[in-house]
Amino acid sequence: MTEFAHFVDMSDQLDALFLNIAQNCPDGIRGMLDAFFGFLSRRTDFYYGAAITDAKQLVLEQFEKHKTAALNRHKREKEEMKAKEEREKRRRAERAEEALRKSADNDIHSGVVIEEVKDGEEAEEVMKSEGEEKEESAKLSPKGDEESKESAPIKPVKVGPLAEGEEEDEEDKGKLKPNDGNGADLDRYRWTQTLQDLEVRIPIRLGRRIKSRDVVVEFKRRHLKVGLRGQGPILQGELYNEIKTEESSWTLDDGLEIVLSLEKVDKMSWWSCVVKGEPEINTRRVQPENSKLGDLDGETRGMVEKMMYDQRQKQLGKPTSDEQKKQELLKKFMDAHPEMDFSKCRFD
Repeated sequence: MTEFAHFVDMSDQLDALFLNIAQNCPDGIRGMLDAFFGFLSRRTDFYYGAAITDAKQLVLEQFEKHKTAALNRHKREKEEMKAKEEREKRRRAERAEEALRKSADNDIHSGVVIEEVKDGEEAEEVMKSEGEEKEESAKLSPKGDEESKESAPIKPVKVGPLAEGEEEDEEDKGKLKPNDGNGADLDRYRWTQTLQDLEVRIPIRLGRRIKSRDVVVEFKRRHLKVGLRGQGPILQGELYNEIKTEESSWTLDDGLEIVLSLEKVDKMSWWSCVVKGEPEINTRRVQPENSKLGDLDGETRGMVEKMMYDQRQKQLGKPTSDEQKKQELLKKFMDAHPEMDFSKCRFD
């Protein structure tokens, strides 16, 4: 064994010994130092074998030596933790962006393109052509552009209660209105949800309290079974979506109610039911979780809010924040160069 390896091995052994001492000292580090210097006083000539100033100098030298190592290690650990938090922040933002991208109805529009027409004759030709296209479009659609915009397939996803006189979409008819917890109150159980998890509360209607050993709960990634021992299942079937089994749990509340806590895998979507085949809620009517944005750091929250705004704009057929920015820059450029004739340019 090399000298360095022997030193490392000894350090590990001594660390274990000192850790045990520190854990058993009643006053923490102060108690440990008191015990150590007491040992030097009782068992060694530390205090009288050399000059007192030499003994103090020795203690200070060791303090400075290990102080530098400790501060460097602490600095390195802080940097590693900061880097880890940055990676996690980027992952959260990427997951949020990906989920919003999947739910968007249309791809992000391309940026502003400026196409310069070479001469006046060609410019007149282009304008004439565009005018003919608009006239042709007006003939096909008697009410003109307004009706064509209204009949566009883009339809925003509505969230919250129905407006007065507003009717539900055909596909949502027959679905339940969400309860206050964005879930449903059913005959055998009540469930609520956030974007991150679900809670299912199943009352025990036996007229008496039961114990945990009487409960049977099986969690699988796509399957759930809940019941009482010796009886048929109360709730069983394929889950609406995947859960993290290792982070899901259940408890027995006062012996009268089974409470399930299910952790979602996809944390950017609402469930319409707990188990497939059970009554579904209209997820278009859930109450948005504004408070959840407050849990994010400023940078991530800004990114998510921007993506949500852009998604709404695209669904309404309006320019996104990036496109608005490009339009503003283009307008500033045009205002700053009045000498240029932009009538010969076509903007797409």
